[in-house]
Amino acid sequence: MDVDTRLLRYFAAVAEEGTLTRAAERLFVSQPALTKQIKQLETQLGVRLFTRSRTGMTLTEPGRELAQRVPALLSDWDQVLRATKSAAGRAARVLRVGFLASAANEATPRIIEDFTRRRPGWRVDMRQASWSRPDAGLEDGDVDVALVRLPFPGQDALRTKVLLTEPLLVALATGHPLAARETIPFRELRDEPFVAAPPETGRWRDFWLATDLRDGHPVRIGAVTEHPDDWLSAIANGYGVALAPESAARFYARPGITYRSLTGVGPSQVGVAWAPADDSNAVVQDFVRCCPGAGRSGEK
Repeated sequence: MDVDTRLLRYFAAVAEEGTLTRAAERLFVSQPALTKQIKQLETQLGVRLFTRSRTGMTLTEPGRELAQRVPALLSDWDQVLRATKSAAGRAARVLRVGFLASAANEATPRIIEDFTRRRPGWRVDMRQASWSRPDAGLEDGDVDVALVRLPFPGQDALRTKVLLTEPLLVALATGHPLAARETIPFRELRDEPFVAAPPETGRWRDFWLATDLRDGHPVRIGAVTEHPDDWLSAIANGYGVALAPESAARFYARPGITYRSLTGVGPSQVGVAWAPADDSNAVVQDFVRCCPGAGRSGEK
Protein backbone atom coordinates (compact mmCIF):
# COMPACT_ATOMS: atom_id res chain seq x y z
CA MET A 1 0.00 0.00 0.00
CA ASP A 2 1.33 3.46 -0.98
CA VAL A 3 0.45 6.35 1.34
CA ASP A 4 1.15 9.98 0.47
CA THR A 5 3.67 11.39 2.97
CA ARG A 6 1.57 14.57 3.05
CA LEU A 7 -1.24 12.59 4.72
CA LEU A 8 1.21 11.28 7.30
CA ARG A 9 2.42 14.84 8.03
CA TYR A 10 -1.15 15.96 8.55
CA PHE A 11 -1.80 13.01 10.84
CA ALA A 12 1.34 13.73 12.88
CA ALA A 13 0.36 17.40 13.31
CA VAL A 14 -3.13 16.52 14.56
CA ALA A 15 -1.70 13.86 16.88
CA GLU A 16 0.78 16.34 18.37
CA GLU A 17 -1.56 19.34 18.61
CA GLY A 18 -4.62 17.45 19.80
CA THR A 19 -7.05 19.67 17.86
CA LEU A 20 -7.81 20.22 14.20
CA THR A 21 -7.77 24.00 14.68
CA ARG A 22 -4.20 24.20 16.02
CA ALA A 23 -2.96 21.59 13.54
CA ALA A 24 -4.51 23.49 10.62
CA GLU A 25 -2.78 26.71 11.72
CA ARG A 26 0.53 24.91 12.01
CA LEU A 27 0.17 23.33 8.56
CA PHE A 28 -1.13 26.49 6.81
CA VAL A 29 -4.27 24.69 5.59
CA SER A 30 -7.97 25.17 6.27
CA GLN A 31 -9.64 23.04 8.91
CA PRO A 32 -12.12 21.43 6.44
CA ALA A 33 -9.23 20.49 4.14
CA LEU A 34 -7.33 18.94 7.05
CA THR A 35 -10.41 16.97 8.15
CA LYS A 36 -10.77 15.61 4.63
CA GLN A 37 -7.12 14.49 4.55
CA ILE A 38 -7.37 12.70 7.89
CA LYS A 39 -10.49 10.85 6.70
CA GLN A 40 -8.66 9.92 3.49
CA LEU A 41 -5.78 8.43 5.48
CA GLU A 42 -8.17 6.48 7.70
CA THR A 43 -9.91 5.12 4.58
CA GLN A 44 -6.63 4.06 2.99
CA LEU A 45 -5.45 2.31 6.15
CA GLY A 46 -8.85 0.84 6.96
CA VAL A 47 -8.63 1.89 10.61
CA ARG A 48 -9.96 4.70 12.77
CA LEU A 49 -7.08 6.87 13.98
CA PHE A 50 -8.91 9.43 16.14
CA THR A 51 -11.93 9.69 18.36
CA ARG A 52 -13.47 13.09 17.74
CA SER A 53 -15.14 15.14 20.48
CA ARG A 54 -15.82 18.76 21.41
CA THR A 55 -12.57 18.89 23.33
CA GLY A 56 -10.38 17.73 20.47
CA MET A 57 -8.96 14.67 18.74
CA THR A 58 -7.98 11.63 20.84
CA LEU A 59 -5.81 8.92 19.33
CA THR A 60 -7.24 5.41 19.13
CA GLU A 61 -5.00 2.42 19.83
CA PRO A 62 -4.06 2.08 16.12
CA GLY A 63 -3.58 5.85 16.05
CA ARG A 64 -1.15 5.74 18.99
CA GLU A 65 0.85 3.00 17.28
CA LEU A 66 1.09 5.05 14.07
CA ALA A 67 1.92 8.23 15.98
CA GLN A 68 4.92 6.51 17.59
CA ARG A 69 6.38 5.48 14.23
CA VAL A 70 5.52 8.32 11.87
CA PRO A 71 7.94 11.01 13.13
CA ALA A 72 11.03 8.84 12.48
CA LEU A 73 9.67 7.78 9.10
CA LEU A 74 9.05 11.39 8.03
CA SER A 75 12.41 12.54 9.34
CA ASP A 76 14.18 9.86 7.31
CA TRP A 77 12.21 10.78 4.20
CA ASP A 78 12.91 14.49 4.67
CA GLN A 79 16.64 13.80 4.87
CA VAL A 80 16.51 11.63 1.73
CA LEU A 81 14.53 14.24 -0.19
CA ARG A 82 16.70 17.14 0.94
CA ALA A 83 19.89 15.24 0.16
CA THR A 84 18.59 14.34 -3.31
CA LYS A 85 17.62 17.93 -4.15
CA SER A 86 20.87 19.23 -2.71
CA ALA A 87 22.87 16.74 -4.77
CA ALA A 88 21.09 17.97 -7.90
CA GLY A 89 22.04 21.53 -7.00
CA ARG A 90 25.66 20.59 -6.38
CA ALA A 91 25.83 18.77 -9.69
CA ALA A 92 24.53 21.87 -11.47
CA ARG A 93 26.53 24.20 -9.18
CA VAL A 94 23.35 26.03 -8.22
CA LEU A 95 22.48 27.24 -4.71
CA ARG A 96 18.74 27.68 -4.24
CA VAL A 97 18.04 30.72 -2.06
CA GLY A 98 14.48 31.37 -0.95
CA PHE A 99 13.43 34.82 0.10
CA LEU A 100 10.47 36.89 1.14
CA ALA A 101 10.07 40.20 -0.65
CA SER A 102 10.23 42.02 2.67
CA ALA A 103 13.47 40.23 3.67
CA ALA A 104 15.56 40.83 0.55
CA ASN A 105 17.23 44.20 0.97
CA GLU A 106 20.05 46.38 -0.32
CA ALA A 107 22.62 43.88 0.97
CA THR A 108 21.33 40.99 -1.17
CA PRO A 109 23.31 41.79 -4.37
CA ARG A 110 26.48 42.10 -2.30
CA ILE A 111 25.81 38.77 -0.58
CA ILE A 112 25.44 37.06 -3.96
CA GLU A 113 28.55 38.77 -5.31
CA ASP A 114 30.59 37.67 -2.28
CA PHE A 115 29.25 34.13 -2.55
CA THR A 116 30.07 33.75 -6.25
CA ARG A 117 33.54 35.15 -5.56
CA ARG A 118 33.96 32.55 -2.81
CA ARG A 119 32.48 29.81 -5.01
CA PRO A 120 33.63 30.39 -8.61
CA GLY A 121 31.40 28.70 -11.15
CA TRP A 122 28.40 28.60 -8.83
CA ARG A 123 25.12 30.38 -9.53
CA VAL A 124 22.55 31.62 -7.01
CA ASP A 125 18.95 30.84 -7.94
CA MET A 126 16.78 33.35 -6.04
CA ARG A 127 13.27 31.99 -5.42
CA GLN A 128 10.67 34.38 -4.05
CA ALA A 129 8.01 32.94 -1.74
CA SER A 130 4.61 34.39 -0.96
CA TRP A 131 3.78 35.55 2.55
CA SER A 132 1.76 32.36 3.02
CA ARG A 133 5.14 30.57 3.18
CA PRO A 134 7.11 32.63 5.71
CA ASP A 135 9.88 29.98 5.79
CA ALA A 136 10.46 30.71 2.07
CA GLY A 137 10.38 27.01 1.17
CA LEU A 138 12.90 25.63 3.67
CA GLU A 139 10.55 23.20 5.38
CA ASP A 140 9.72 21.49 2.10
CA GLY A 141 13.34 21.34 0.98
CA ASP A 142 12.55 23.55 -2.02
CA VAL A 143 15.51 25.80 -1.19
CA ASP A 144 18.90 25.32 0.46
CA VAL A 145 18.95 28.54 2.47
CA ALA A 146 16.57 31.47 2.89
CA LEU A 147 16.39 35.17 3.70
CA VAL A 148 13.42 35.55 6.04
CA ARG A 149 11.65 37.79 8.52
CA LEU A 150 11.79 36.63 12.12
CA PRO A 151 9.84 35.17 13.79
CA PHE A 152 8.08 32.68 11.50
CA PRO A 153 6.25 29.34 11.96
CA GLY A 154 8.63 26.39 12.10
CA GLN A 155 11.60 28.57 13.04
CA ASP A 156 12.42 26.47 16.09
CA ALA A 157 13.23 23.48 13.87
CA LEU A 158 15.71 25.46 11.76
CA ARG A 159 18.99 27.31 12.20
CA THR A 160 18.74 31.10 12.07
CA LYS A 161 21.14 34.03 12.30
CA VAL A 162 20.08 37.66 12.48
CA LEU A 163 21.34 39.87 9.66
CA LEU A 164 19.80 43.19 10.62
CA THR A 165 17.23 44.82 12.87
CA GLU A 166 15.06 47.72 11.75
CA PRO A 167 12.22 49.78 13.24
CA LEU A 168 8.62 49.20 12.28
CA LEU A 169 6.57 51.84 10.50
CA VAL A 170 2.87 52.00 9.73
CA ALA A 171 1.69 52.11 6.12
CA LEU A 172 -1.55 54.05 5.56
CA ALA A 173 -3.59 55.39 2.68
CA THR A 174 -2.38 58.94 2.04
CA GLY A 175 -5.89 60.21 2.69
CA HIS A 176 -6.11 58.56 6.12
CA PRO A 177 -6.59 61.11 8.93
CA LEU A 178 -3.50 59.82 10.77
CA ALA A 179 -1.28 60.19 7.71
CA ALA A 180 -0.80 63.88 8.50
CA ARG A 181 1.07 62.93 11.69
CA GLU A 182 4.84 62.31 11.61
CA THR A 183 4.76 59.78 14.47
CA ILE A 184 1.83 57.62 15.56
CA PRO A 185 1.54 55.69 18.84
CA PHE A 186 0.46 52.11 18.17
CA ARG A 187 -2.37 52.44 20.68
CA GLU A 188 -4.09 54.79 18.22
CA LEU A 189 -4.10 52.03 15.60
CA ARG A 190 -5.60 49.26 17.70
CA ASP A 191 -9.15 49.86 16.45
CA GLU A 192 -8.13 50.35 12.82
CA PRO A 193 -8.74 47.59 10.25
CA PHE A 194 -5.47 45.90 9.27
CA VAL A 195 -4.24 44.33 6.06
CA ALA A 196 -3.10 40.88 7.20
CA ALA A 197 -1.30 37.76 6.04
CA PRO A 198 -3.37 34.55 5.69
CA PRO A 199 -4.54 33.20 9.08
CA GLU A 200 -2.76 29.88 8.47
CA THR A 201 0.61 31.63 8.93
CA GLY A 202 0.09 31.69 12.70
CA ARG A 203 2.77 33.56 14.63
CA TRP A 204 3.94 35.33 11.45
CA ARG A 205 0.51 36.96 11.08
CA ASP A 206 0.31 37.64 14.82
CA PHE A 207 3.63 39.49 14.78
CA TRP A 208 2.56 41.82 11.95
CA LEU A 209 -0.77 42.44 13.66
CA ALA A 210 0.99 43.09 16.99
CA THR A 211 -1.60 40.91 18.71
CA ASP A 212 0.27 41.00 22.02
CA LEU A 213 0.18 44.82 22.18
CA ARG A 214 -3.56 45.36 21.87
CA ASP A 215 -4.60 45.27 25.54
CA GLY A 216 -7.75 43.33 24.78
CA HIS A 217 -8.74 45.25 21.67
CA PRO A 218 -9.85 42.69 19.05
CA VAL A 219 -8.04 42.66 15.73
CA ARG A 220 -10.05 44.05 12.82
CA ILE A 221 -9.09 42.55 9.45
CA GLY A 222 -9.81 44.73 6.43
CA ALA A 223 -8.09 42.55 3.82
CA VAL A 224 -5.93 39.42 3.56
CA THR A 225 -3.02 39.39 1.10
CA GLU A 226 -0.08 37.14 0.18
CA HIS A 227 1.93 39.34 -2.20
CA PRO A 228 3.42 42.85 -1.99
CA ASP A 229 1.40 44.27 -4.90
CA ASP A 230 -1.88 43.10 -3.37
CA TRP A 231 -0.77 44.42 0.02
CA LEU A 232 0.00 47.84 -1.42
CA SER A 233 -3.28 48.00 -3.32
CA ALA A 234 -5.31 47.09 -0.23
CA ILE A 235 -3.63 49.83 1.81
CA ALA A 236 -3.91 52.47 -0.94
CA ASN A 237 -7.60 51.63 -1.42
CA GLY A 238 -8.27 52.21 2.27
CA TYR A 239 -9.11 48.65 3.28
CA GLY A 240 -6.73 48.84 6.21
CA VAL A 241 -3.39 49.93 7.61
CA ALA A 242 -0.37 47.67 8.09
CA LEU A 243 2.85 47.43 10.04
CA ALA A 244 5.90 47.50 7.78
CA PRO A 245 9.68 47.39 8.20
CA GLU A 246 11.48 50.69 7.72
CA SER A 247 12.96 49.45 4.42
CA ALA A 248 9.44 49.15 2.96
CA ALA A 249 9.32 52.93 2.65
CA ARG A 250 12.21 52.61 0.17
CA PHE A 251 11.25 49.40 -1.62
CA TYR A 252 7.49 49.96 -1.74
CA ALA A 253 7.10 53.70 -2.16
CA ARG A 254 4.10 54.43 -4.37
CA PRO A 255 1.43 57.11 -4.84
CA GLY A 256 -1.46 56.75 -2.43
CA ILE A 257 0.56 55.25 0.42
CA THR A 258 2.21 57.08 3.30
CA TYR A 259 4.65 55.57 5.80
CA ARG A 260 4.84 57.00 9.29
CA SER A 261 7.01 56.32 12.34
CA LEU A 262 5.55 54.29 15.19
CA THR A 263 5.98 54.23 18.93
CA GLY A 264 4.97 51.42 21.25
CA VAL A 265 6.15 48.55 19.03
CA GLY A 266 9.39 46.62 18.82
CA PRO A 267 11.62 46.22 15.75
CA SER A 268 11.65 43.63 12.98
CA GLN A 269 14.55 41.35 12.18
CA VAL A 270 15.84 39.92 8.90
CA GLY A 271 17.58 36.58 9.20
CA VAL A 272 19.27 33.90 7.17
CA ALA A 273 17.91 30.41 7.82
CA TRP A 274 18.83 26.85 6.88
CA ALA A 275 18.10 23.27 7.94
CA PRO A 276 20.18 21.65 10.71
CA ALA A 277 21.12 18.92 8.23
CA ASP A 278 23.07 21.57 6.31
CA ASP A 279 25.33 22.55 9.22
CA SER A 280 28.03 20.54 7.45
CA ASN A 281 27.11 21.70 3.95
CA ALA A 282 30.11 23.80 2.96
CA VAL A 283 28.24 25.60 0.17
CA VAL A 284 25.34 26.65 2.42
CA GLN A 285 27.74 27.73 5.14
CA ASP A 286 29.72 29.81 2.63
CA PHE A 287 26.51 31.66 1.78
CA VAL A 288 25.78 32.24 5.48
CA ARG A 289 29.30 33.63 5.97
CA CYS A 290 28.66 36.11 3.15
CA CYS A 291 25.64 37.55 4.94
CA PRO A 292 26.50 40.78 6.77
CA GLY A 293 25.92 40.58 10.50
CA ALA A 294 25.43 36.80 10.49
CA GLY A 295 26.94 35.30 13.59
CA ARG A 296 26.88 38.48 15.70
CA SER A 297 23.51 37.74 17.21
CA GLY A 298 20.46 35.51 16.97
CA GLU A 299 22.22 32.20 16.26
CA LYS A 300 20.40 29.12 17.36
